[in-house]
Amino acid sequence: MKIKLYGTKRCHKTQYYKKYLEDLSLEYEFLDVELNEANALALRSLYENRKLNFPTVTIGEKKLRNPTNKDLKKWIGTLI
Repeated sequence: MKIKLYGTKRCHKTQYYKKYLEDLSLEYEFLDVELNEANALALRSLYENRKLNFPTVTIGEKKLRNPTNKDLKKWIGTLI
């Protein structure tokens, strides 16, 4: 399963999740939705309202919008 983090460099919550994933030594793909229109379109396609709801973490097919540490840890556990 692959972890993807949709967000922006200027978003403090996005930076929090980047650090969280790095502290766990997990590989993930950071997809900046401000600097790359394809990333923005991919994120919009995850939501019915087509909004840029970031930060969003995807783990396989699971989508987590601004997850709590508990929820994030639970779904990361499915990787291990």
